[in-house]
Amino acid sequence: MAHAKHEVVLVEDDGGMRRAVTRMLTGAGYAVQAFESAEALLDLLAGAALWDGSGCLVCDVRLPGVSGFELHRRIAEQGPTPPWIFITAHDDPMVREQAARATAAYLLKPFEGRALLALVGRVAGPP
Repeated sequence: MAHAKHEVVLVEDDGGMRRAVTRMLTGAGYAVQAFESAEALLDLLAGAALWDGSGCLVCDVRLPGVSGFELHRRIAEQGPTPPWIFITAHDDPMVREQAARATAAYLLKPFEGRALLALVGRVAGPP
């Protein structure tokens, strides 16, 4: 899967949140590919490696079907994972621990746009 430099892959099941985050990131100059489920992204990848050295992945922890952590595990099986940001409305020490084990950043919902943009800029580089 070819990626534009500074592309953000977004996996978020809530349509309103997905649209808002997409608008925020594209407005800041990032190319965004948004998916409503982990399965939609996995289907597109069809076993191919996701990361080619640019961009990052922003992923909700709690998704219907395959969870954000399971998505991370499956993508890691295919090759290097992109810089990863987990977003969640549920602040839970176990979730924080799992994010740390995945060497992923962690952002609690609701978050301010500038907090997300700062985090994406830190892990993916400026657009």
